[in-house]
Amino acid sequence: MSDLSSLSVPLWIMAAVSLFQALLLIGMGVAGYLVYSRMMTLVADLEARQIAPIREKVDAILADVKGITARVSQQTERVDHAIAGTIDRVDDTAARVRAGVHDKVSQVAGVVRGVRAVVMSLLHKESHA
Repeated sequence: MSDLSSLSVPLWIMAAVSLFQALLLIGMGVAGYLVYSRMMTLVADLEARQIAPIREKVDAILADVKGITARVSQQTERVDHAIAGTIDRVDDTAARVRAGVHDKVSQVAGVVRGVRAVVMSLLHKESHA
């Protein structure tokens, strides 16, 4: 029996150490949860005080940029249409001027040919006479 009594003391010590380890693990779990909870509260507070106002400003800036981009796009389209219309009118005017000048030049060339023919005819008659 002395063997059993000598074994009971180390068993009690191992049981006490195991109980201490279990309590230590539970304490670490609770401490970890408390640290996590405080960190999440700190992050939420930081987000509410710092990040939310910055995000609102960034959203406002992005909305302004979107509006400006839309206006620039509209103005670019408008200028493009105006330039295309102007080029079409210039081409049309050039074609009309070209046609008008061609008609006048053709008339003048016809008159010059006629005068030349008359002069040649008169010169030719005088040389035969």
